[in-house]
Amino acid sequence: MISKPRARVSALLLVLGASLGFAALVLRRPTPAFSDESPKISLLPVARGFIQPTDIQFVPGNDSRLVIVMEKTGKARIGRIGEPEKPAEGFETLFERQVRTASEQGLLGLAFHPKFPTNGLIYVNYDPEDGAMRTRISELRVTPGNKTAGDERVLFEVDQPYGNHKGGQLAFGPDGLLYIGLGDGGSRGDPHGNGQRLDTLLGKILRIDVDGRDGARPYAIPKDNPFVSKAGARGEIFAYGLRNPWRFIFDPKGRLVVADVGQDAWEEIDLVAAGDNLGWNAREGRHCHHPPNGCRTQGVVEPIFEYGHELGRSVIGGVVPTGPAARELSGRYLCADFVSGRFWALELPSGAATPLGKLDVMPSTFGRDAAGNAYVADFGRGVINVIVPR
Repeated sequence: MISKPRARVSALLLVLGASLGFAALVLRRPTPAFSDESPKISLLPVARGFIQPTDIQFVPGNDSRLVIVMEKTGKARIGRIGEPEKPAEGFETLFERQVRTASEQGLLGLAFHPKFPTNGLIYVNYDPEDGAMRTRISELRVTPGNKTAGDERVLFEVDQPYGNHKGGQLAFGPDGLLYIGLGDGGSRGDPHGNGQRLDTLLGKILRIDVDGRDGARPYAIPKDNPFVSKAGARGEIFAYGLRNPWRFIFDPKGRLVVADVGQDAWEEIDLVAAGDNLGWNAREGRHCHHPPNGCRTQGVVEPIFEYGHELGRSVIGGVVPTGPAARELSGRYLCADFVSGRFWALELPSGAATPLGKLDVMPSTFGRDAAGNAYVADFGRGVINVIVPR
């Protein structure tokens, strides 16, 4: 049961937005069973003092304990994590922006350029406070010896019709290209049909080349992006049919694993390849959404894992721990639910799930250090925890 402070924060975000009511198609796999018996993992605090943490990124090319923590309210802070159960405090501000914070807006994601140790480039996703409601993707430079990032270069902005379903994740793939998750633009049920439209960037995973230029465009569109040659389609699109891809990763084998937050009844984890249609808003998980019966199924890629809203309401992905401390968790994809505090470990690529327990935490984002240790942020308490098996 959620305490009153947690309920207020949950209502503020319901991040990642879950809604009510739904009619479903016949299940092809059962909803995973779940037992609220003793958790199989422990969360040990290593850093605290944050306000609504939204992203955890470890600085490449440095001590694995040097970390950047993003805050929804517009600040990125940098410091060294402490020992388990001896959490560090006093993180310094790396950069700060005036952002919209209503609903699911804010400072939402950060990625390091693959050559960050030499070029100092980072990329951020945020909702600027000035002007019309929109998502901004920017490049900033951290110069040696400086404690702040500057020289902001805006790559692009996307107009947003509503305040929810922003996505937020940025990540460089094994191909050196920047992948960007954008939600469907919000409201309820994707009223503009953005998930299935190829003429908008909303409801998509995008892929761009930040080191290239296309004329006046401050980035290049990879020539092998799946819709480059399709009339009327945006060339930046890598995959479509997503509702709110809040967090995704590339696993150690280079597979793109996306956690897409559901609406009426189902949360899902997807393995995503170039050109994939994940189904939203025709489908939610493996089930019809619009229309509630007889929806489109041809050409739609099904999730590898889903769970119903009796178990949670906002899926949060996810990392694959590989460090020796992970023991039996090593090599499995960890995910959780923001509202219920339930955790799972998934085998990839099958999606076979092992429940890890229900904890008193609001998991908002995961991170992994250079040693392969897994971390999770508690949105309500502002604490970063390392995940260890019990």
